Amino acid sequence: MNKKILLVLMILLICILFALSLGQCKSNVPSKQETATAPDFSLQDIQGKTFKLSSQQGNPVVMFFGTTWCSACRGEMPVFKAIYEKYAERGLKFLYIDINESTERVARFSKQNSFPYLVLVDGDGRVANDYNIIGVPTLILVDKGGNITDISHRVSDLPLDAIFPAEK
Repeated sequence: MNKKILLVLMILLICILFALSLGQCKSNVPSKQETATAPDFSLQDIQGKTFKLSSQQGNPVVMFFGTTWCSACRGEMPVFKAIYEKYAERGLKFLYIDINESTERVARFSKQNSFPYLVLVDGDGRVANDYNIIGVPTLILVDKGGNITDISHRVSDLPLDAIFPAEK
């Protein structure tokens, strides 16, 4: 009888420890001790002009990796536009990077949705691969020094207040 109670208590303790450990790690985000430099890249925008990430050195950048067919991406667009309106004037640069689609399709999507920010086309998925993008939407926040400070799948999870403390 005592062995059964002890066994049940051990199983219960293991379950509690497992439950407490959930949510303790955020995958793909550099730890506080390490910094990951954002890989430089060159892509064309929907007008055919070449953009190079390193040209933004000294400015924080938020990159939104998405596709035209992604319903979750479309769901995040109003929030992305809202943070654009709040932070663009304060120096935050915004990039929408469409993965594996044609420039024509992305341009049409951008026009239909009135994107106010720079829209880039990663037609062969090379840049998404360099950033280990495995699903969309994926947002990457890069600080003024060119270091990745956060990776998220929701705009509202980006720690923008850390880069732009509340104005007094």
